[in-house]
Amino acid sequence: MYAIGVDLGGTKTAAGVVSAEGRVLFQETIPTLNRDGGDAILDATAALAARLRDRAADAGITVACVGVGSAGVIDAARGVVVSATDAISGWAGTALTAGLAARLGLPPSSVRAVNDVHAHALGEAWTGAASNTATSLLVAFGTGVGGSFVVDGRPVLGQRYAGGHVGHFASPYAGHNGRPLPCVCGGSGHVEAIASGPAVLDAYLRSGGTAPASDARAVFALASGGDATAAGVVRTAAAAAGQAVGGLANILDPGVVVVSGGLAGAGALWWEPMQAALRSELLPALHGLAVVPAMLGNAAAIVGAARLVTTPLSYQS
Repeated sequence: MYAIGVDLGGTKTAAGVVSAEGRVLFQETIPTLNRDGGDAILDATAALAARLRDRAADAGITVACVGVGSAGVIDAARGVVVSATDAISGWAGTALTAGLAARLGLPPSSVRAVNDVHAHALGEAWTGAASNTATSLLVAFGTGVGGSFVVDGRPVLGQRYAGGHVGHFASPYAGHNGRPLPCVCGGSGHVEAIASGPAVLDAYLRSGGTAPASDARAVFALASGGDATAAGVVRTAAAAAGQAVGGLANILDPGVVVVSGGLAGAGALWWEPMQAALRSELLPALHGLAVVPAMLGNAAAIVGAARLVTTPLSYQS
């Protein structure tokens, strides 16, 4: 069985034809029309999926189902976007699966959707860094901080489909001058306020960094080049990430922890202090816990989204 997996994010939408073994055969990426509303995004995504379906047909492959990992809180039972950030205007309330099915001429049951981080974790659990494990915890550190706990091949979505917002609990590192740092969710003192990519840049500027820097990548480059302020900011962000993941591991006791996202790919400068903080947080029973980087890269959410429909799953709540 072949499926199209779609990774629908705030800036780009990637999709691919995926085999029953989890191999991506064809892939294409388009910009997400994030200022044009839900219908425009559905139109563009359906056109993308239709092109891939045609390419598959030319190769003698029949594709009859589509899985989507989408930004936002996704009601997986109804296929509706419950809520979304301002990164995608007019996305909340969109009938995602029904809208795609109608545009593609597919039965509604042939299209399924979850949040994109759950799709990412499902991909890694199927053919990536967490394959052959019964339980896995994926935490991604990038523009935001998100996660997913996969049990027996099923992501735990939560009663209200909001499970996995692991960037939004308190961190002892998320403060400055005795005050909690504001978080993009409207709260304060959260993990995302200190351990995300934008938080790294904010911390560098807040700490008096004077070298030109426009994003976290620039701060990491400065740290690698010997900028002491940048190096301290990176160590703090990494320690906050590790402390948070270690605490989650104590609660969930996963078979493996997979760490993903742009910060996780920054190398030893981030990975080593993250690991040290994580290990120091673990309960004695978890000291042998495997903590590994993600393997599938940008294909993870595509593979995981396809998994939704190649092997129909019931969801953990």
